[in-house]
Amino acid sequence: MAQPLKDKVALVAGATRGAGRGIAVELGAAGATVYVTGRSTRARRSEYDRPETIEDTADLVTESGGHGVAVPTDHLDPAQVRTLVDRIADEQGRLDVLVNDIWGGEKLFAWDSPIWEHDLDKGLRLLRLAVETHAITNHHALPLLLRHPGGLVVEMTDGTADYNGDHYRNSFFYDLAKSSVLRMAFALGHELGPRGATAVALTPGWLRSEMMLEGFGVREDNWRDALEQVPHFAISETPRYVGRAVAALAADPDVARWNGASLSSGQLAQIYGFTDLDGSRPDAWRYLVEVQDAGKAADTTGYR
Repeated sequence: MAQPLKDKVALVAGATRGAGRGIAVELGAAGATVYVTGRSTRARRSEYDRPETIEDTADLVTESGGHGVAVPTDHLDPAQVRTLVDRIADEQGRLDVLVNDIWGGEKLFAWDSPIWEHDLDKGLRLLRLAVETHAITNHHALPLLLRHPGGLVVEMTDGTADYNGDHYRNSFFYDLAKSSVLRMAFALGHELGPRGATAVALTPGWLRSEMMLEGFGVREDNWRDALEQVPHFAISETPRYVGRAVAALAADPDVARWNGASLSSGQLAQIYGFTDLDGSRPDAWRYLVEVQDAGKAADTTGYR
């Protein structure tokens, strides 16, 4: 089995569950050593109070063919992030891929609630978790990433620049958080490109995360049962799909062509040829515009 990322080192910040876990596992499958961080461990849960842990993610990375290393880290604490990066430098001497997937805001925003009605403390906490954490991590990790040419930074968000540019995304705070990360990748592209590294923003489509499946009362093995209540869920994808997008970018010797760009899992699947676990290639953001937002009946023909 080919491992194009053998001898490469990655940090997936925010890898407890969802996209972060899927990305970490696929980087491991490509042969990378992957440091996975988060606040939920086997000894202590974050405020999410969910069962997924970073140790479980690290085990999955190793089982996939890589080497997973779990490091409990609160990315709002600069000292913890600095200690994390120092450890990677001491143990590996390099960092080739940085994925900023820190989020933690699912329970902090209210759908379609205007700013003056939204809980202010929750909104500001969401912005800190979704934006400040990325800035802190970049500040401390990028000097290590720049030690060797060809490094890649992936800023994970929800929505492409084109879509978010003219669509209101759920609430003031959610919209601001996701758009800020898009702009962060653009700015990093200007700072990293001349120094031999690449930064991109990347969005999955409708993600079948642990929390999403639980919300619909289904599991991964029977997720289609949710289509009766949410027909457009038919375009959804596993977290491993966006993970394969990151692995493809990290293995691309010409990845600099994407510097500063906003990308999606479905878009990159068409270019790099990878599929989701079921062999399909869902293109959620094209589907969203052409089918769901257009008011058409759910039909994924030609979109997966």
